[in-house]
Amino acid sequence: MGRPASRQLDGSVSSTLATSVFERLRADILEGVIAPGEKLRIDALRERYGVGASPLREALNRLSALHLVEQIEQRGFRVTLITKEQLLELAQTRCWISEIALREAIAHGDAAWEEEIVLAHHRLRRCHDQADGPIREWEHLHRRFHAALIAACPSHWIRDFHETLFDLADRVRHLSTRQERDARDVKGEHQAIMDAVTSRQTAKAVELLNVHFSLTADMAIRAMDSSDCAASTAENLIDLQSAKIRARSGTF
Repeated sequence: MGRPASRQLDGSVSSTLATSVFERLRADILEGVIAPGEKLRIDALRERYGVGASPLREALNRLSALHLVEQIEQRGFRVTLITKEQLLELAQTRCWISEIALREAIAHGDAAWEEEIVLAHHRLRRCHDQADGPIREWEHLHRRFHAALIAACPSHWIRDFHETLFDLADRVRHLSTRQERDARDVKGEHQAIMDAVTSRQTAKAVELLNVHFSLTADMAIRAMDSSDCAASTAENLIDLQSAKIRARSGTF
C-alpha cells in the first residue's frame, strides 16, 4: 500500500517542479533574458534553475506547444526566432482576435466586469508611476489589465487564444521597450482604452486597442532594424580593421 502512495507523491513533486521551472523559463523568454534563437542546453538549464532533466524536458515541451520554444532536429531546443514577417502577422492576428473578444466582452459585460477593469487599470497606473522602467510587478499588472478587458467574453477558446498571443507579443514588446519610453505615452494609451471600454464605445475601444498593439509591433521592427544596422556596422569595422592589419603586414 505504501508504494503506490510514494509513487503518487513523487509524481506530484515532479509535476510541481515542472510547473515551477516552466513559469521561470517562460518569464525569462518573455522578458528577453534568454534571447530569440538561443540554444537551451539541458545541462546549462539544470544548473541555472536547480532542477533535474525530467521536469526541464516537460517544461520545454509545454513551451514548445506555446510556440515560445522550438525543437531543432535531434539537437535539442532553442528559443523560437522572431522575423519581421512573423511579427507583422502576429500583430494582425492579435488585432483580429482582440476585436472579437472585446466586442463580445462589451456586449456581455456587467457592472462587476467594469469595476474589475477600473481596478486593474488603477493598479497598473500606480505601478507605472512608481516604477523606473518595466519591472515584473508591472508586467503582471499589465497582463491582468488586458485580461480584464476581455474577461466578459463568453468564449473561453477565444480568451485562451488571446492569452497565447499575448505571450508571443510580450517578447515583441520587450524588443521595443527602450524606444517606448521616449516615443510613447503607454500610460495614456491604457487610460484611453479603459475609458472607451467602460463607457461602451465599442468601435472606439477596438480602434484604440488595435493602435496600441500596432505601435508595439512597429517599434519592435524599428528596434530590429537598429540591431541589424549595428551588427552590420560592427562587421564592417572588423573587416576594415582586418584590411589595415593585412596592409601593414603586406599580406592580402
